[in-house]
Amino acid sequence: MATAEFGKAVRRWRDRVPPEAAGLPTGGQRRAAGLRREELAMLAGISVDYVTRLEQGRATNPSPQVVEALARALRLSREERGHLFRLAGLVPPGPRTVPEYITPSVQRVLDRLTGTPVAVFDATWTLLLANAPYAALMGDPSDRRGNERNGVWRHFLGPGIGVRRSPRAQRDHEAALVADLRTAAERYPADRRLHRLITELRTGSERFAQLWDTGAAGRHEAARKTIDHPRVGPVALDCDILTVAGSDLRIMVYTAEPGTEDAERLALLIVLGTQEMAGPTGREPGAPGSRPAPTPQL
Repeated sequence: MATAEFGKAVRRWRDRVPPEAAGLPTGGQRRAAGLRREELAMLAGISVDYVTRLEQGRATNPSPQVVEALARALRLSREERGHLFRLAGLVPPGPRTVPEYITPSVQRVLDRLTGTPVAVFDATWTLLLANAPYAALMGDPSDRRGNERNGVWRHFLGPGIGVRRSPRAQRDHEAALVADLRTAAERYPADRRLHRLITELRTGSERFAQLWDTGAAGRHEAARKTIDHPRVGPVALDCDILTVAGSDLRIMVYTAEPGTEDAERLALLIVLGTQEMAGPTGREPGAPGSRPAPTPQL
């Protein structure tokens, strides 16, 4: 790996991103117009020490997840992202693998939804990005690794979810999850991670295997969900899933009807949750993540 060149590229791109472009405050004395190291670390979900060692060429072999997180935080174009992967000695993700790239324009939209719980998932329902209100509502996902970040795995094999559904809604939801994975497997046949996920689900979950083998079909639709939150109690919210044109990204947005008790509870839990996550993170160097999740939900 071209260690020094990787660090120089990260530093160069960090210097060109103004904090306001990343949804960060601009007050106080700043030596440069770009992001500080601690700001890049926060946006990428890695430690400040690791960012420092990467930029100074003292850290080698960053994982694909770290490179992807840095590219996202630095608002890199598709071409720049590919260059960063190659500088890390990695092959950029190809068209036959599940895309994880969040364009700078989509990132800017997300940056402006600071008071709304929003999360971005790929075609397999693996969580790519969650803002602070989403973490406050559904539990901080930043310390989850591998399949722990996948919504299908968490539903069938993981700790479960905190969303109330009727038996019929539950069946429809499960059918839609299985149908989504089947579509992704057909669209991205070279994605080994996806095929390993499906194999684990078929082996470990009788319910998933049954739905998979019977060719279950379904689709996700806008719905009203009641979320049992440990701090403020049940919160009834509208959940909409938006898709990005030309991409298999899914943007999940939770909103409350203005003037209702649910809107007040949502505002309260966002304040409580963001205050909890504002302190020192104690992140492990080199891996996206920070605090343990208050509630293991997606």
